[in-house]
Amino acid sequence: MQVRVVYTLTTCPRPETDYVRVHTCAASDDDTVTLATIERIVEKAKAQPAEGQPTGGSVNVKTLVMRKPMSEDEALDLATSYAERKNIEVVYADHD
Repeated sequence: MQVRVVYTLTTCPRPETDYVRVHTCAASDDDTVTLATIERIVEKAKAQPAEGQPTGGSVNVKTLVMRKPMSEDEALDLATSYAERKNIEVVYADHD
């Protein structure tokens, strides 16, 4: 299975309902250190709502790695490997 890596802004909507998100940023106390957070996100839509009712749904976020020192490339490699094992088609990456 080929996993797509898409570079995007944190606030951009994502059409997939099951994806891996990689967020990297500089450490607040040392801007030479990159911290990575990797999450698996599964969005579940509510059953067809009654007319006039909000569509809503639920979002399940599983944190795989939280603010660990690693390069952006290392974080993407780890996220892509996880996505391949779990049959997830896309990894979204953003950086502050």
